[in-house]
Amino acid sequence: MADTKKPGSPTGEPLYLSVGFLRRPHGVRGEIIMDLHTDFPERMKKGRRLFVGEDYKPVTLTSVRPYKTGMLVKFENIDTPEEAGMFRNQWVYVLAKDVPLPEGQHYKHELLGLRVVDEDGKPLGELVEILETGANDVYVVAGDSGKEILLPAIPSVILDLDFERGILKVHLLDGLIDSSG
Repeated sequence: MADTKKPGSPTGEPLYLSVGFLRRPHGVRGEIIMDLHTDFPERMKKGRRLFVGEDYKPVTLTSVRPYKTGMLVKFENIDTPEEAGMFRNQWVYVLAKDVPLPEGQHYKHELLGLRVVDEDGKPLGELVEILETGANDVYVVAGDSGKEILLPAIPSVILDLDFERGILKVHLLDGLIDSSG
């Protein structure tokens, strides 16, 4: 998503969040297979407004049903496999403002830029990247000296998030090695 022409808010937050990826048409009624990329699959229901592809073409779900590890979806006014095929291999988005998170949860993009301090309040740097790994996310913290610290996003390391003040308090594990060697 390095394309500078993509829409976003003035503060850099995305206006759209990806929730799925369309694979191929299925059957003869205009359904298409969608891989899910959301923690809230229950929000994918009839009447839901979505946006497809790089141009964010607005579509409305008219049917949704489970299919293997994803779902079969059908959009309004798409009634044939050929019409559904126009959406093949494209991302599906929702407007970020339409999908609030539960109290106390934050989107990853909202964490970027937080000041990171250790448990004594000593500044460590700024959270500049979040790496998604199989077990847990890893926070990349860039220090003033240019060195990076990699922090696993686990409860024993992430002690407190003060979102109002923009501070993430962490516990450095023994033997922590910075990524610059």
